[in-house]
Amino acid sequence: MAQCVQSVQELIPDSFVPCVAALCSDEAERLTRLNHLSFAELLKPFSRLTSEVHMRDPNNQLHVIKNLKIAVSNIVTQPPQPGAIRKLLNDVVSGSQPAEGLVANVITAGDYDLNISATTPWFESYRETFLQSMPASDHEFLNHYLACMLVASSSEAEPMEQFSRLSQEQHRIQHNSDYSYPKWFIPNTLKYYVLLHDVSAGDEQRAESIYEEMKQKYGTQGCYLLKINSRTSNRASDEQIPDPWSQYLQKNSIQNQESCEDGPCTITSNKNYDSNLLSLDGLDNEVKVDGLPNNFRTHPLQLDQPSESSNSINGPDRVKPASSLHETKKANTGVIHGVCLTLTDHDRIRQFIQEFTFRSLLPHIEKTIRQLNDQLISRKGLSRSLFSATKKWFSGSKVPEKSINELKNTSGLLYPPEAPELQIRKMADLCFLVQHYDLAYNCYHTAKKDFLNDQAMLYAAGALEMAAVSAFLQPGAPRPYPAHYMDTAIQTYRDICKNMVLAERCVLLSAEILKSQSKYSEAAALLIRLTSEDSDLRSALLLEQAAHCFINMKSPMVRKYAFHMILAGHRFSKAGQKKHALRCYCQAMQVYKGKGWSLAEDHINFTIGRQSYTLRQLDNAVSAFRHILINESKQSAAQQGAFLREYLYVYKNVSQLSPDGPFPQLPLPYINSSETRVFFGHDRRPADGEKQAATHVSLDQEYDSESSQQWRELEEQVVAVVNKGIIPSGFHPTQYCLNSYSDNSRFPLAVVEEPIIVEVPFRNPLKVPLLLTDLSLLWKFQPKDVNGRDDEEVRELVTDEPEMIGTEVISEFLINSEESKVARLKLFPHHIGELHILGVVYNLGTIQGSMTVDGIGALPGCHTGKHSLSMSVRGRQDLEIQGPRLNNTKEEKTSITYGPDRRLDPIITEEMPLLEVFFIHFPTGLLCGEIRKAYVEFANVSKCPLTGLKVVSKHPEFFTFGGNTAVLTPLSPSASENCSAYKTVVTDSASVCTALVSSASSIDFGIGIGSQLEVIPVPLPDTVLLPGTSVQLPMWLRGPDEEGVHEINFLFYYESVKKQPKIQHRILRHTAVICTSRSLNVKATVCRSNSLEGEEGRGDNMLVFVDVENTNTSEAGVKEFHIVQVSSSSKHWKLQKSVDLSENKDARLASREKGKFCFKAIRCNEREGTTQSSEKYTFADIIFGNEQIISSASPCADFFYRSLSSELKRPRTQLSLHPEKHSVEDAMRLIRKCSEVDLNIVILWKAYVVEDSKQLILEGQHHVILHTIGKEAFSYPQKQEPPEMELLKFFRPENTTTSSRPSVEQLSNLIKTSLHYPETFNHPFHQKSLCLVPVTLLLSNCSKADVDVIVDLRHKTTSPEALEIHGSFTWLGQTQYKLQLKSQEIHSLQLKACFVHTGVYNLGTPRVFAKLSDQVTVFEASQQNSMPALIIITDV
Repeated sequence: MAQCVQSVQELIPDSFVPCVAALCSDEAERLTRLNHLSFAELLKPFSRLTSEVHMRDPNNQLHVIKNLKIAVSNIVTQPPQPGAIRKLLNDVVSGSQPAEGLVANVITAGDYDLNISATTPWFESYRETFLQSMPASDHEFLNHYLACMLVASSSEAEPMEQFSRLSQEQHRIQHNSDYSYPKWFIPNTLKYYVLLHDVSAGDEQRAESIYEEMKQKYGTQGCYLLKINSRTSNRASDEQIPDPWSQYLQKNSIQNQESCEDGPCTITSNKNYDSNLLSLDGLDNEVKVDGLPNNFRTHPLQLDQPSESSNSINGPDRVKPASSLHETKKANTGVIHGVCLTLTDHDRIRQFIQEFTFRSLLPHIEKTIRQLNDQLISRKGLSRSLFSATKKWFSGSKVPEKSINELKNTSGLLYPPEAPELQIRKMADLCFLVQHYDLAYNCYHTAKKDFLNDQAMLYAAGALEMAAVSAFLQPGAPRPYPAHYMDTAIQTYRDICKNMVLAERCVLLSAEILKSQSKYSEAAALLIRLTSEDSDLRSALLLEQAAHCFINMKSPMVRKYAFHMILAGHRFSKAGQKKHALRCYCQAMQVYKGKGWSLAEDHINFTIGRQSYTLRQLDNAVSAFRHILINESKQSAAQQGAFLREYLYVYKNVSQLSPDGPFPQLPLPYINSSETRVFFGHDRRPADGEKQAATHVSLDQEYDSESSQQWRELEEQVVAVVNKGIIPSGFHPTQYCLNSYSDNSRFPLAVVEEPIIVEVPFRNPLKVPLLLTDLSLLWKFQPKDVNGRDDEEVRELVTDEPEMIGTEVISEFLINSEESKVARLKLFPHHIGELHILGVVYNLGTIQGSMTVDGIGALPGCHTGKHSLSMSVRGRQDLEIQGPRLNNTKEEKTSITYGPDRRLDPIITEEMPLLEVFFIHFPTGLLCGEIRKAYVEFANVSKCPLTGLKVVSKHPEFFTFGGNTAVLTPLSPSASENCSAYKTVVTDSASVCTALVSSASSIDFGIGIGSQLEVIPVPLPDTVLLPGTSVQLPMWLRGPDEEGVHEINFLFYYESVKKQPKIQHRILRHTAVICTSRSLNVKATVCRSNSLEGEEGRGDNMLVFVDVENTNTSEAGVKEFHIVQVSSSSKHWKLQKSVDLSENKDARLASREKGKFCFKAIRCNEREGTTQSSEKYTFADIIFGNEQIISSASPCADFFYRSLSSELKRPRTQLSLHPEKHSVEDAMRLIRKCSEVDLNIVILWKAYVVEDSKQLILEGQHHVILHTIGKEAFSYPQKQEPPEMELLKFFRPENTTTSSRPSVEQLSNLIKTSLHYPETFNHPFHQKSLCLVPVTLLLSNCSKADVDVIVDLRHKTTSPEALEIHGSFTWLGQTQYKLQLKSQEIHSLQLKACFVHTGVYNLGTPRVFAKLSDQVTVFEASQQNSMPALIIITDV
């Protein structure tokens, strides 16, 4: 239980005090009424004695009484109605609330820190009122009247007669059988005569003489002269006299059921008046008729009484309904009590009470106790006093107490008033009232046994109850508190007697006693036991006290506390005590909050919201309902819908109170602020027929870090090219879409008149749909002038300035149950300055009936205006984005600091050009190597001209805009037959199989040494695109060599003609997705031709073998491929003719077929190769059709150069031609160079495709780059085979560094040897036995350095087989020749071979050794790769 102001040792004596009746004459009442008080009320503040009182018990032992208090009340002859008592208690509780600013008690229990009010004054007020308003009953005497004060005034005509009349009236009320109420303690009631004297108006001598007369008649102990009203009421304001009555009357002013009409006292013509004020015990109303008291007709707590006309002119007092409560309070406020009394009067009243108690009341009680004691002893026939008798009774054999269940229901048994059992009870009650608890306990104990023996259960329960209390209050505590007595009494009252009022009194007393002994668990169980459906108020108060018991235990039971507070709050609510209900729920909420008890939390918050709203605490109501909605609710959809509707209803009421105030924060839907995306720029235009807009950046694209990095690199590449190879220090990559992954540390730049789109991610956590209407962004704007200074006219603007910032409003935005959905909201800046996007503003509502909309209804376009909004409130939600955690410096690593995130704070800059790019006839599928012509349209949709348009891509070999000059670029596809994308010339059949030569420089195609191949300038006419204009340019595409899906990124870069300080350039992105399917695979090799004399008489030529395979599996509808032309491109070599000897001129390849081609290649003329720029390439075309494709023009040459891009990027080292400067490495390089060729083959083809029953002709080209003699080269990238697993070898590396030797293939190409001899030689062996054949050995130096050559003709014997072959002929003459060959010199040696037999001989036996002239090392230039030189010797 909560802490109380009074201890239980003070509470119980104050609750059971001697009762004294008061009967006043009209005149006496009038005198007291001058002070706005009745006589009983006048005495109330002074009713406690200030000193100890002594009396003697029946054994003549002195007994001390401390702090004795008496209760004086007017006589009322009707018992109080239960309904009226209930109403009184209800008002007492509702009138007692926690004090404002009361410091709560903080209790720490485990994880909980609870703020709990330590005291419960409403409970104490309830308990006090309850105990004092209990009606008197026959089975106990504690609140029966012991005495009666008869009060008359000294100003009356015949005061003594008045006393006689009052005395007779009292006698009639007590002894007449018509009156069963009030109850009197003993027949011989003490009468005390009081003469009231008005000092300010009365005659003091007369009063004294009357008093003397009274003393003569009633004795000095039985009467008293009380002087009051020492001043008049009109002098009351002169000095401030304390008002001791207010604490009693104000505290209980709600008990006044009648409102004052003409002041506190209304006097009627027949001297009737009503008492309007009710004392604490509620027994002060009275009605007088004809000057005689008639103040006992009705009890002031009577609710409704049948109308009686007897003895009352106006009928009985009626209790006004509760609605008059406010007028009552108003009437009582400002009334000053005791206005005619001085401090001396206060002392006189105090003295009067002392005198009455000391001289009259206590002697009367003492005498009554003795009489009762004597009666009991005589009736029992005992010679000893009660003490010795009780000892004997207790020491004898005890009768076992029967169980309550065994006892018969005889609670209706009534004893006659003079029954000895009742005399014992009467004596016990008297002893209890004067604090003689030992004697009281003994008497109660005796009475209890008697009652139980007689089965008088009501009497037995009363005796048990008081015996337990007496035992507890005994000084020195000789015996423990018998709690089982109380338990039995409670059970009897409740179950057998059906008297809940008495049971409740037992519980209240017992719980206080148990609490004082720290037996909180037992107290809580007791309190909970009495909660029932018959009284919500009682149940609520007891449950609340039980909750306090749980929290005050040694180990606080926090959850039990909270649970019982919830139960108490529920019962308070049912009892109409809204404030107390709210307080209980709020205190319990501390325990349930944030512990995962979501359903309990929802229930509590909902109830708090309801109660707060009822009490017009609207902010608290909104807060509570908000909590229900923002937590992840586990409620059903119907319940959530109810919560939401309550919330909206309450919110609407709140917003109506301050319609012009700022928008309140709404809890729904959730906004994940960090996922907010901001997009700068227009929405993408949709594809228009064959026109396909550039993909650029849009909010529909998912963020991809890899792709983001690629775009960044492309932009850096183009910026570096524009700035002559250096990226400016202030460069930052352009970001059109800002999200949680982008770098948001700088203020983003937006362009005036270009929209800003903010994508806000909403999530509806509820199972009911939410409808947002009139949804828009909330912002503030700081305008600037052109120079960046603040605009002087207006400093700051908000949303209602559309001429500065246009704001798009979404009329309806539906979010289905538990759906996540993004809203894209636009702003249109019309002025430069600083914009700050603060949040979103909208009306939150739900659909009528809260039906979940799905299917068609969920589409955004289908619900405009279709949903009837049940209720909505306008509010806002702020977009607050936390920046990234900083982790760079030591301070940042040790503390938690976050950087800024400025994506919602764009700076609006001046106008910039805006480019849009459209692709026309852009393919989605190509064959590998296929050439296709498309068009690109560039449109400037802004009001500024743009220039410096460039495109950059990681795949420059995929596309070209043509050469730098118009001559190299074909005009349109219709310029040749079959609408070819190539530049073609019709040829005659005479030139078939011989090469047509042309030349072109790579610089013409934007490709040169050191140039950035990936950055391609777009050839705009006049290099400027004016506002509102557009231009179409041709664009050739070539399918990538690998099959599959390719994503190719284009980045278009452009600048404004007028330089801007903040934005130097803009970009536009496009991602093309191309699906390529297999076409041809080309494999080529080159080898030296053995014939040294060329057709032009030069001795350097090669053979080129080209294998072409059709790998297409007809999935693209390809029927066959035609090889229409093979071209070569090189600085030093060119194809001369086709060596294909077959008749088939038409090179056709069906699916999976292979074709083989052989071509002769010769060196270019010196004037063709070297006189012009080193970037000049010679193109030679060998045609297989009747049309020549000019390979040195666009697009053939473009794609060829782009395929060479990796080679061209390599800077070449110029070799020195002075032999003496060569080092070993140079020698190696020279030797390697001999085996290198710089010959590139371009295979041009056409494919015949059937698509939709139409035949199409596709064309394309493949490139093969030949580097090394004898090494295969491919047109398609070769897959690297993973190396097989090898064992690790551990060895110690030797310090000797061996110079790298050239490979055998490279050495064999240093010197080229060729034997010239007749294929057959006829010799008459019968004439001459030796056959001599002349053989010419031609030595050709393939390197560009001088070479020393040794020719050794001796046979090298390697095996027996070789001996057989070589032994059959010999070389005649010198066996070894030494000579020096100049750069690329050809030398012939005349040799003679000698044969002795006919047969076939291999003349390829000479061994050639070579070394560079300035080198020591000799290499053998063996001819493994050459064909055997076979000669046939025949006999004639």
